[in-house]
Amino acid sequence: MQLSDFERADCVLIIGQNPGTNHPRMLSTLEAAARRGCQVVAINPLRERALVSFAHPQNPLALLGRATRISTHFLQVKVNGDVALLKGVMKALFELEAARGGVIDWEFIRAHTTGVEDLRAGLDAVFWEDVVAASGCAEEQIRELAEVYARAEATIACWAMGLTQHENGVENIREVVNLLLLRGNVGRPGAGACPVRGHSNVQGDRTMGIVERPPAALLRALEARFSFTPPAAHGLDVVGAIHAMGRGEVDVFVAMGGNFLSATPDTDYTAAALRRCGLTAHVSTKLNRSHLVTGREALILPCLGRSERDVQASGPQRVSVEDSMSVVHASEGRRAPASPDLKSEVAVVCGLGRALWGDSEALAWSAFEVDCRLIREAIEACVPGFERFEERLGEGFVLPNVARERDWRAVGGRARFTRQPLPRRALAPEDLLMMTVRSHDQYNTTIYGWDDRYRGVYGGRRVVMMSPEDMATRGLAPGQEVRLTSLFEGERRVAEGFRVVEQSIPRGCVATYFPEANALVPARQTVKPFG
Repeated sequence: MQLSDFERADCVLIIGQNPGTNHPRMLSTLEAAARRGCQVVAINPLRERALVSFAHPQNPLALLGRATRISTHFLQVKVNGDVALLKGVMKALFELEAARGGVIDWEFIRAHTTGVEDLRAGLDAVFWEDVVAASGCAEEQIRELAEVYARAEATIACWAMGLTQHENGVENIREVVNLLLLRGNVGRPGAGACPVRGHSNVQGDRTMGIVERPPAALLRALEARFSFTPPAAHGLDVVGAIHAMGRGEVDVFVAMGGNFLSATPDTDYTAAALRRCGLTAHVSTKLNRSHLVTGREALILPCLGRSERDVQASGPQRVSVEDSMSVVHASEGRRAPASPDLKSEVAVVCGLGRALWGDSEALAWSAFEVDCRLIREAIEACVPGFERFEERLGEGFVLPNVARERDWRAVGGRARFTRQPLPRRALAPEDLLMMTVRSHDQYNTTIYGWDDRYRGVYGGRRVVMMSPEDMATRGLAPGQEVRLTSLFEGERRVAEGFRVVEQSIPRGCVATYFPEANALVPARQTVKPFG
């Protein structure tokens, strides 16, 4: 889907996402939708202030206290209760269909999908009491959401890492897709799936194939364009790389940007793994904690930031970035570099390539280093959707989206309904389920202040947010210092010096900040692979 679809939607589901903290630019889009009567349904364990109302900082009336109510409905789901909630909504939809008809889009389903009967059989096998217990939402709330969805002509479902960063993250997204397919809310104006993704560098990297399992078609295109045979064996993802370093199988670790140690799970284990490397090298715009935890040898290579001018022999350089709506556009630095000796990330990579393999007719590292247009020409030859790359870059262009075109060839010719089990996690009465969040004054692992005014948390970030009921059950008072202990498959991890903060969160669930609580998250606990 595209950003313009929000202007046509009459229902928007915001699931596992807090735009006020993580995607503030999205709030103006949601505000406009709410003002014209769009039903905005927020589904989240924490009752975030920006999910309820929004005062636009550039609106004079907002400065006088006239905030726009964003969400018309709010469902405070338990941590990892999303599959249960979505099953309940779909179960209610089939009941509405049986009662009055016209709810399920059978025409779309027959023409474009497969597997709906298996989905229905799975929903019939789920009991309402299990849905309520697992989701933490009342049956009446879930049925009301089903009514809202059934009445909407065009619905967008948005989500972020609150859905994906689970063991069953794939199942979470599959249930969202099931819900959209039931009413044909894929591939038509004002409707669709909207994964509100992170940073332009992350999105662009994946589009360019910077993944541990690059598609075979891309490898063939690279081989044809650059006259070399790419490795056929799969590489390692982040967690796999941490384990490989921990086993002493990695000689050199190179990071471009980011704060690897703080961004990854199992902080102490990851730190020990990094120290087993022969060399750790960081290409960075600023210092961070990862630079202090090194292999036997270490390098820090300062580089230009994206806001700084990069002037080469061919002239000023610009790079391309990809936003959350799959729009590719140009980015060109305008500030003077902090030092005349700084190189761009492109120059660092090209210099490394030239030092290792030298220039060749097919792969001229020196030419790429001084003229990014040549890199874009190579991308155009290798990556679908980048035709006339340089020509279209100035105004920006949208990458192809096969789901928007209802082109199902990549999945066997039809969109597939899928059937997931209801997640069940047995917790002892004294146990709590923890989620991690970011504050409004934070960008990734970069923290700009100790206060989180949106949540009323001041004076520090080593806090554990709890419901008043859970605090009372445990005899805890606001501000009391506690030790957090996590348990996973018999392994215990401890984090000291956290204080209790009262927050609106379901019983049995707590929230802590990222990255302070990363030490409690085991590296062995990963998202189940797609399949």
